[in-house]
Amino acid sequence: MQDTQRFSEATTDTVTAVLTEAGKMCDEVMAPLQRNGDLHPARLENGVVRSSPGFAEGYKAISDGGWVAITADPEYGGMGLPVVISTAVNEMMSGACLSLQLNPLLTQGQIEALEHHASDEIKALYLPKLISGEWSGTMNLTEPQAGSDVGALSSRADDNGDGTYAITGQKIFISWGDADFVENVCHLVLARLPGAPAGTKGISLFMVPKFIPDAAGNPGVANSLKVVSLEHKMGLHGSPTCVMSYEGATGWMIGAPGSGMKAMFTMMNNARLGVGGQGVGAAEGAYQHALAFANERKQGKSPFDTIIGHADVRRMLATMKAEIFAARAIALDCAISIDMGRATGEAEWDARAAFLTPIAKAFGTDIGCEVSEMGVQVHGGMGYVEESGAAQFYRDVRVTAIYEGTNGIQAMDMVGRKLMDGGEAAARLLDEIEADAEAAKGALPDLAGAVWEAAETLRETTEWLVAQPMAERFGTAVPYLRAFARVLGGHYHLRAAMADPDGAHGRIARYYITRLLPEHAGLLGHVRAGEAELMEISPDDLAA
Repeated sequence: MQDTQRFSEATTDTVTAVLTEAGKMCDEVMAPLQRNGDLHPARLENGVVRSSPGFAEGYKAISDGGWVAITADPEYGGMGLPVVISTAVNEMMSGACLSLQLNPLLTQGQIEALEHHASDEIKALYLPKLISGEWSGTMNLTEPQAGSDVGALSSRADDNGDGTYAITGQKIFISWGDADFVENVCHLVLARLPGAPAGTKGISLFMVPKFIPDAAGNPGVANSLKVVSLEHKMGLHGSPTCVMSYEGATGWMIGAPGSGMKAMFTMMNNARLGVGGQGVGAAEGAYQHALAFANERKQGKSPFDTIIGHADVRRMLATMKAEIFAARAIALDCAISIDMGRATGEAEWDARAAFLTPIAKAFGTDIGCEVSEMGVQVHGGMGYVEESGAAQFYRDVRVTAIYEGTNGIQAMDMVGRKLMDGGEAAARLLDEIEADAEAAKGALPDLAGAVWEAAETLRETTEWLVAQPMAERFGTAVPYLRAFARVLGGHYHLRAAMADPDGAHGRIARYYITRLLPEHAGLLGHVRAGEAELMEISPDDLAA
């Protein structure tokens, strides 16, 4: 990637320095805030959100360090570094304090949406403030009657005749809809113009700031919007999830009328990869927490004097480590594909990134949930006691499998839009996996053979799936996505084993390929069964 002109400054020394400094910030500043956010949640006080203790100082470290601006355009103050670096940094931040990390993640997505779709005037006004971290950004899609079905939204936008619009409506589940440690909160809001067609084609996008900027670009008068209430959630308590009310609030259109979903999808796709990274980060945090406990806890007879010597504890820890590696590799491969698409302009890189995005989001967050749950189990009874901190990782990460499009929706997107090319993007990935496996057969014949066979079985099922009517693919979409992730995981583990055959990477790779990769066969059997039997199960059957 360094060989491309766009990312020529992303040298090994630069990347190492960036990741080292990010790691220090996560360890020294963000990680100590993890429990604060859980024990002292954000609260609504006189219409203003008050953040958890220490979050203001933590956010200042994030903004002062430039961590909001890693990939942003240098013209407006960004670093212009590759997405893969931002993905790695965001993962570390998620493992340290997920509830605080969500704030800059949303701002990063808004920055990208504005870079692609906003007018020059909006860019000049908002991007420097968002990139510096002085202002933060949100996305406003969901309404009480319009969840995943965004096209059913009823928020309206009336033309004020002066280049602005009056935005009226209510939005729910707005993460970080307000914050007391930034000067302004900038909301990207989906709404419908009068007479616009029903469904997603009639939706436009608007920038609606908490404070309307004055002529100098400083926060001016308060806009006609407010936080109505905060949701009481299972976890992620430090991140305020707001019900927002817009009452004729002043907004500026982003993009053309009716193109709101196109513009918002830029932010959503950014967020989907980011949320996948949140899952990986939370899994890593839970794993490190469980590993430390297993190395200290004495219980029963063990050759290592602590519970890490017990076979079942070793099994759980090995599974956690192997799954994290696989999910992380998928996310980083997706990020590299995005970067290479931007650097080269080659459509195949864009197609690869598009295909990997739902896998990165769904598998990354599934693994976040599964590894965090397993971390509780490693702790035994202490894991069920809140003071141990083990349960928080699971409670916090659970929502990641739901927001930014549930994992079921990600799978439907994968077997729908992402296979509309006849399976070409999938086939190119499988070609790569099989070629690498062929090259590894001389050194690691058993592992390489297993990966090659898995890829070939997945290829046959993909070809079968492409031949099915679109409407009959969705009932088996989730197992198909999981199977693809399983095979990709085997691919990346095999590469690691080739680089370190007799070391830790080689041993963890052998564990994954021998014990976890075989799950793909059962998953693909589920796919091949089709959805007919599933749809024959009636609501009465489920109630019986």
